[in-house]
Amino acid sequence: MSDDTIRLVTIGRILRRRRRLLALLVVVGALVGYGTSVLFPPQYTASASVLLPGQWEERELLTQAEIATSSVVIDRVATALHWQGVSGGDLRDKVSAAAADGNIIKISGTADTPERAQRLADRSAQQFVTFAARVAGDSTDSDAATGPEALREQVEETNRRITDLSKAADPGQTVESVQARTALANLRTALEEAMQKLDDADPATNKAGMVVMGPAARPTGEAPPTRVQLVVGGALLAFLLTVVAHLAAARMNRRLRTEPEIAAALGSTLLGTVDVPEEGPEHRPQDSGRAARIRRLLGVDTRWDVPDPQTYGDEAGRRIRYRRVCVRLRNQLPAPRRLLVVVPDGDETARRAAGQLVAEAKSDPALRLVEVPVSQPMVPDRDTESGVLVVLSAGSWTAGELAAVAEACADAGHDVVGIVVAGTVRARPARPADRPADNAPLALAVPGNTTGGSP
Repeated sequence: MSDDTIRLVTIGRILRRRRRLLALLVVVGALVGYGTSVLFPPQYTASASVLLPGQWEERELLTQAEIATSSVVIDRVATALHWQGVSGGDLRDKVSAAAADGNIIKISGTADTPERAQRLADRSAQQFVTFAARVAGDSTDSDAATGPEALREQVEETNRRITDLSKAADPGQTVESVQARTALANLRTALEEAMQKLDDADPATNKAGMVVMGPAARPTGEAPPTRVQLVVGGALLAFLLTVVAHLAAARMNRRLRTEPEIAAALGSTLLGTVDVPEEGPEHRPQDSGRAARIRRLLGVDTRWDVPDPQTYGDEAGRRIRYRRVCVRLRNQLPAPRRLLVVVPDGDETARRAAGQLVAEAKSDPALRLVEVPVSQPMVPDRDTESGVLVVLSAGSWTAGELAAVAEACADAGHDVVGIVVAGTVRARPARPADRPADNAPLALAVPGNTTGGSP
């Protein structure tokens, strides 16, 4: 599993190397969003506002908003609309209410046409006001208004009796007369305070008389999500899913990236690393099918998770690395002999490096290049060759695949005498005319017993 998968440079590498695939999937996501908008017809939303006079607490406003969307009110709305085949249950998800600033309940209705949305919002506001007034005791039902009104009349009559008794009391200044007038005045004051409290607590006085603040405005645009939003959302979702899928695949990547891991998987010694110049992808004869052409068209025929090649060295420096590998290989062999250079099939970087290594080695030691399929590795039987040199690139193969190559070498009677890891580099800009060329003779590049001098 790779730990270098969530850096910004990794995201940039995905965008740069998979831009064709990303563009295609973004277009597909946009088409899916468009198809979704076709399957689901557009919806329109209209809103009507209801003013609640008086003093209201926030929780009371929330209660009124719940009442506006209750099943009782919605059923009344469905009955008032007379829409064929539409019941209260069908409208329950089409009507919403929310408490706004200034004691206002905003009731919204959603329908498939602007006209129906406007009618739904207006009917919902009217039925809510009617139902709330009935609950608050502000209906025209005479029985509902008899109790409080009769109590007020009795209190007024009692106040008149108290006034008559106060006038009829002894106007003298005796203790009894003063106490009687004081008791009557206190009784009148208590009755007035009780009536004031009754008026304050009466919902029909303070919290009745809800008003619909005009008809709902006919909507001019679709309710979200609109067709444009679905198209953009589909494209964005496809883009994000593609990037996340690449990151997840890189996170689960078990290809070996370091030289010690590769040497341990093959059970041999690392002789060194070599470089090959970066080139465009070469199209091999076996990659000429339709699937290969589609992969090349989408840009998925090359790996994206390989770091960008570094600008390193020139031709002379790269040849020095190859010659040093040849020297180590000769020093490791007990006597001159022929070796097989095994390259995993499909590893283009390793194949180019192996070809350069064979050219540099000349005939000491004698090297023969063979490509071995990793899925079912098969190495030629031991004949004139008496060992195997494995050349491969880092980050291309898993431990199990390399172990299978090592087993195939052992089955053919070959020992893996060494491993060479190849990588790509970006060539430096051309040197000025007054500087020596890269292919100048390399007299001090290798020890005296090294073969394969400069061509």
